[in-house]
Amino acid sequence: MLSLLRTLAPWSAVVSLVALALANVGLGVRSTAPAPAEPPADPAPTTPAPGLMTQLAEAPATARAATCPTGMVLAVGDYCPKVEQRCVRDLDGKKGRFSGFRCAEYAPSKCLSSQRRPMRFCIDRDEHVKQGETLPDNHVSLRMAEKQCAAEGKRVCRESEWNFACEGPEMLPYPYGLSRDASACNADRRDLVTPEGKLIDHRVPPGSHPRCASPFGVRDMAGNVEEMVARDPRGLGPTEPAMKGAYWQPSRNHCRAAQTKHDAWYHGPETGFRCCADAPTD
Repeated sequence: MLSLLRTLAPWSAVVSLVALALANVGLGVRSTAPAPAEPPADPAPTTPAPGLMTQLAEAPATARAATCPTGMVLAVGDYCPKVEQRCVRDLDGKKGRFSGFRCAEYAPSKCLSSQRRPMRFCIDRDEHVKQGETLPDNHVSLRMAEKQCAAEGKRVCRESEWNFACEGPEMLPYPYGLSRDASACNADRRDLVTPEGKLIDHRVPPGSHPRCASPFGVRDMAGNVEEMVARDPRGLGPTEPAMKGAYWQPSRNHCRAAQTKHDAWYHGPETGFRCCADAPTD
């Protein structure tokens, strides 16, 4: 058989390798090269543990980043406008200062919308940081964020875009999964005010909490600074603000939560932003 294969295709390296393997089998010779690992056939579908979501997202996020401008990642998929996210275990019980605000564990999310909305856009991987600085910007209003994003050739994120970038197609309540992890993000701090009653600045540089990443690889979408976004248009009027992600205090800190009681000029030591942009066409 070895002679026949060499006669038929002497120029083919692939055929030569096959012939050599067959000859080894016939002669009882064992190859010294290790066999390449083969994945198991038809593995049973599994649901990754919430703590692994960041690790699973790193590789695809790297590929998505190449499609968008530097420092941005691509979020693409189908967004569910109306979601059911049922808390199965409250972190603080029925009593206490933070009761009802922090969910320790959610059931898997359900889409209640009749149709999902296709989305494809770029979003800053990190909260906005001024050149030469290390901490994300604060004391930023929606109008200030709009001006800065426009100066960079971008725009402020719409609330639905921010939601999708945070939760991914699986509609995760937290960017890292279904269960709250106080150590994953810069949140759940209790040393909040000075003796004079001023809010203590607990901002940290982007990437300080590696596990605080969404399925798309967007970082710090829970805690750190509360991000200004534009609420989805409900008419022809000016954009209205929503504040997303909460900040470093013990708060809701989940992807769908929004603070909408402030106007477009409000800013404080806890408010920051990131920008979005239309994705390049394929």
